[in-house]
Amino acid sequence: MTSGGEMWLDREAGPVVRHYALTAGRTRPRGERLDLIDMVTAVREPRADTRELGPEHRRLIDLCQTPAAVADLASQIDLPLGVVRILLGDLREKGLVSVVRAPGRGTPQESVLRSVLEGLRAL
Repeated sequence: MTSGGEMWLDREAGPVVRHYALTAGRTRPRGERLDLIDMVTAVREPRADTRELGPEHRRLIDLCQTPAAVADLASQIDLPLGVVRILLGDLREKGLVSVVRAPGRGTPQESVLRSVLEGLRAL
């Protein structure tokens, strides 16, 4: 590999940079955890100084120009969901994306849980 614009990619092995390197070893995003169906939208273009943003961060910003669900972003960028959540958490912390929480989040109603329990007992 030479320096410059070449991708960090081994043609046979795939990406050279491991996922833990993309997240600086973190396993959880900063702030509130993102749900699969939360909608993410880019708030503004990154400032001229984007040296601190990796190519994955910039790709996510590009994908978020139109609102997209966290799960859709993970499939489009071809990274594990946990990694995408951490990267989106970084972008949210920098104020580069906004997150609209999915409606109906939280603890299910007791009646729903009782129905599920009854169905399991019937098996």
